[in-house]
Amino acid sequence: MELNYWWIWMIMAALFIVGEIFTAGFFLLWFGVGAAAAGLVALLGLGMTWQLAIFIVLSLVLFAVSRKFADRVSGEQPPGIGANRMIGVECVVLQPIDNMANTGRVRMSREEWRAESETGHRIEEGARVVVTSINGTHLVVKPIHGGE
Repeated sequence: MELNYWWIWMIMAALFIVGEIFTAGFFLLWFGVGAAAAGLVALLGLGMTWQLAIFIVLSLVLFAVSRKFADRVSGEQPPGIGANRMIGVECVVLQPIDNMANTGRVRMSREEWRAESETGHRIEEGARVVVTSINGTHLVVKPIHGGE
C-alpha cells in the first residue's frame, strides 16, 4: 500500500515560499513551486518516483530559466555603482607594489587599499597609478606615465 505524502509536499512548498520572503534572489521560490507540483502529483495517486522527478525537474528548470531572465534584466552594474566606481580613479602608491611579494598599498582620496600591478611589474612608492579593475579586495593598477 502506497502512503500518500501530498501534505508533506505542501508543507515543504509553504516552507520554501516563506523562506523566499526572507532571502533575495528567487532561489527558494522555485523549490516551493516544485514541491507544490509534487504534492499535486501525490494527490493524484502517482508514486514517490514521479513525485521526486516532478519536484527535481520542475525546480531545476524554473531555476535555470529564472537565472537567464535575471541576468538579462539586471545586466552588469553601470559604472559608478558599487566597487566599479573605483575603476579609472588615480591613486598614489604608499607601499611598493610587488605581486610576487604580495605587497602594495595605494591611497585613493582618503582611503587606503591593497593593490596589485596589472602587468606584474614592481611599482615604487610615490608613483601615480590608475585603477584598471578590482580583484577581490585588491585594486589592480597600472602606472599612469608608463614608468614602472
